[in-house]
Amino acid sequence: MTPSFRKKSLGSHVFDVINVLFLLFLMMTMIIPFLNTFALAFSTGFNSMQPTIVLWPEPFSLEGFATIWSKMKLYTPVQNNTIVTIVGTTLHVILASLGGYVLVQPGLPGKKTILSFILVTMTIPSEAVMIPLYVVYKDFHLINSLWAVINYGLIGGFSILLMRNYFSSIPIEMSESARIDGAGDWRIFFTMYLPLAKAGLATVTLFEFIGKWNHFTPALLFINQQAKYTLQIALKALVIDSDTSSNLMITTNVRMAGIVIAVLPLIIIYPFVQKYFVKGTMVGANKE
Repeated sequence: MTPSFRKKSLGSHVFDVINVLFLLFLMMTMIIPFLNTFALAFSTGFNSMQPTIVLWPEPFSLEGFATIWSKMKLYTPVQNNTIVTIVGTTLHVILASLGGYVLVQPGLPGKKTILSFILVTMTIPSEAVMIPLYVVYKDFHLINSLWAVINYGLIGGFSILLMRNYFSSIPIEMSESARIDGAGDWRIFFTMYLPLAKAGLATVTLFEFIGKWNHFTPALLFINQQAKYTLQIALKALVIDSDTSSNLMITTNVRMAGIVIAVLPLIIIYPFVQKYFVKGTMVGANKE
């Protein structure tokens, strides 16, 4: 028994070592490009053009950020992107919460039919509705308007079901007791359900914030005026397009500075919602 036990322990130890090495390899494939991007963004224009992988800027310079902000006027796309993200995320969270609250009401007629319809909408790819949406937005004169990007994906089945499942974990006796005391649906919703669903709200907010901040296809389809460009469209022109309207030479540090500006808000917001994130996704995964 002892030799077999030792053999099993040795095999398990080797397996653990292989797992650790594999995870370290995956981690390095993500960290090295990330560090290289930041290092090039904070380098001088000359040093950023060198054909080497840089993990630390030498010398440290904000030249790329100054160029992209003042001379290339990236502040306009950043402002447009911020408006789309804040307004779109706020409306999305409110509508998803209201939808989830309605679906937990015990007397709702056709509840199973509504849930089935919501699940069906989650199987339809967003690309399939792009052209019909363009026609609708054109009829409503929303083309070349930030409202077209805000309205795109304003509500989603996943968010509704996640909030519905989170609200389902709240005992119905609490709301019934509040109704006996004279509280209405709006008061119960805002003072009882929302405070008890912080993890679900944080999860929906994080998912939608990332989606709205990184949107690309909707803005590319619905906006063709440069003054209304959002951040991702501006970065596409900066990083991919070779022709520019000015004689300014776009060095690598300028391109990487634009990428850093794009990812920085996501890095900032994640620590504030991370403690709710895992709990919220686990609850949202339990669909009936």
